[in-house]
Amino acid sequence: MIINKDRTFSGLSILLWEKIAEELKIDYEITRHNLPDILKSVARGELNVGVSCISITPEREELIDFSHSFYETHLAIAVKKQGYAATMKNLLTNTKLLIVLGFLFVAACIVGGIYYLLENRVNDKLYSMNTKRAKLIEGFILGLLFITKGPFNYFEFRTLPGRVLTVFLAIFTTFFIASITAMLASTFTLGLLSSDINGPNDLANLKVGAKQASTSSFYLTNQSIVHRAYPDIESMLMALNNNEVNAIVADAAVLKYLIKKHKEEGKYEELTVLPYQFEKQNYGLVIENNSPYREQLNRALLKIRKSQEWRQALNTYFAEQ
Repeated sequence: MIINKDRTFSGLSILLWEKIAEELKIDYEITRHNLPDILKSVARGELNVGVSCISITPEREELIDFSHSFYETHLAIAVKKQGYAATMKNLLTNTKLLIVLGFLFVAACIVGGIYYLLENRVNDKLYSMNTKRAKLIEGFILGLLFITKGPFNYFEFRTLPGRVLTVFLAIFTTFFIASITAMLASTFTLGLLSSDINGPNDLANLKVGAKQASTSSFYLTNQSIVHRAYPDIESMLMALNNNEVNAIVADAAVLKYLIKKHKEEGKYEELTVLPYQFEKQNYGLVIENNSPYREQLNRALLKIRKSQEWRQALNTYFAEQ
């Protein structure tokens, strides 16, 4: 839920409720509450419906009831992009990158060594240097080019074993090069974000923030990850931008939407959501236990979810730019 400058409310859950109220032809009044107060007030019968992007959990359903899910999402991690110096340090110490480069070096040595044994005495075109050491270097370069660039012309090799090997390596390197390219691209892309975080397990030794009494906070607690609790996501985003924490955890959809909106206003330009999602979440409206309006509300909700207007709203709120 978003509070506008004119003190009105907007957001995906508010839009949904407005459409439900219109469908059911009911009058309503919206008042502002934090998440724990919404759950307690609905449980005590002081509120009829709690409208927000509230995750449906077994623990909460022990106290109150929920509508059908109106949006499915996951938890996600947001970080602040690093500076060039930190990025280069992370890339140079990135274990995956070092393993890939080491594998390329070994593969080039093996391929180059095999071709050297087969071709160095009969192929003056590929091995033109006079000394054995220089020819070995040529063999390594040949192997490296074969591994990274792809197969050479079949007729560049003089021996039959060399030509047969070329055919087999041509098939192998077609897939190998594509795999290595994808792996390196992923490694460099994530290195520009935060190569230290490859998922929630990497948060244990970092300063992490989460919204108090939220699903993300409960998840981190269950995973024994110490974290700072913030009253709302806006406070979390500010803390992340000010380097008070290394990462924040919240619903992916909410993080993407708020960061997107702030970037449109020229704020938080360096914040980004990592491409790792975990712990599936289902959003629902909070309703009283045994509410007489439950069936009517759910029927209206399902009808709205199928509408083109709802799909457009999801694209507006959550599509990344």
